Amino acid sequence: TRRDFFKTTAASAAVFAALKAQVATLKANPLGIPIGSQTYPHRTRIRCGDFAGLLKDMKAAGIEQVELCDPFNYADFKPLTDGKVARKMLDDAGMKAVSCHVGIAIYRKQHKDVLNWAHDVGLTQLSTADLGGTTADGRSRLNGGITTDAWIKQAADEYNAIAKVSKAAGFAQVLHNEGFCNSRLADGRSTYPILIEHLDPALVGMQFQMSSMTSMGNPITYFTVYPGRFWSAHMQGVNASQGMRAAALPTLPDKNAPAGRRGGGGAPAAGGRAGAPAAGAPAGAP
Repeated sequence: TRRDFFKTTAASAAVFAALKAQVATLKANPLGIPIGSQTYPHRTRIRCGDFAGLLKDMKAAGIEQVELCDPFNYADFKPLTDGKVARKMLDDAGMKAVSCHVGIAIYRKQHKDVLNWAHDVGLTQLSTADLGGTTADGRSRLNGGITTDAWIKQAADEYNAIAKVSKAAGFAQVLHNEGFCNSRLADGRSTYPILIEHLDPALVGMQFQMSSMTSMGNPITYFTVYPGRFWSAHMQGVNASQGMRAAALPTLPDKNAPAGRRGGGGAPAAGGRAGAPAAGAPAGAP
C-alpha cells in the first residue's frame, strides 16, 4: 500500500543516513582511534588569546582531542592558567584535552599545582619532553653530551617517583623523548632503551617523537621490542629524506647482556652478538 511504501522508504533513508555517518567517521578515523594534535606548534595563537579559535579550526579539520603544555613553564600557554576557563573553551568546541607536557623543573617544585590545574582542565595524562640534563640539586647528568648508566638510572628513578604521585592523583604519566633521552654513553650506546628498562611500566608510558628516528633508530623497532609501552607519537618535524639510524632488533636492547651492558646501537663485539659492546659500561655514579 501507499502507507507501506512510505514506511519502507523512511526506514531505508534512516539506515542510509546511519551508514553515511559511519563511513564519514571511518574516513576521519581510519583506525577507529580519535585523531589528536599537539597545540605547541600553534602556541602563538594561544599566547595571543585565540585558544577558542584554534580549537574551532582543529575541530573543523577532524581533530577531536589535543595535547597542551603547562602554563607554569611554557610562557605561550599562560592564557590557560585558569584551568576551568580552559575547560569551558574545550567543552564549547566539543574537544578534549587528553595530555599535557610539563617541564621537569615544574614537577620538582609545583607538582601539586600541576595536578590541581590538570583536574580542572580534564586531563588524563601528564607528560614531560625532557628529563633534564641536570638533577634537582644542580648536578650534571651529561658531560659533553655523554652520560652513564648510573645517571640514566637516577633520572628514571626520579621520574618513577613523579609518576607515582601523579598516579595517586588519578593521572597516567608519559615520557616524551627529547634532550637527555637522546643522549649516548661513552661506548656509543643509546640512553633511551636503557631508560625504558629502568622506567616502571606500571607507572610510565612512552610517547615517541618521530623526528628522533634520525638519531634513535626505527620507531617500529621500539614499538616491537616494547609492546604496549608506547601510548602515542608525535609526527611533528619528520623529514623522511633524512633516513633513520640503523638499529637491528637484536640490538635494541640486548636483554640477555650482563647488567650495565644493555642498550641499543653499540658495535658488535668481535665474534659476538650484535648489541653487546666490546667496552663495558662507563664508570660513574650520581
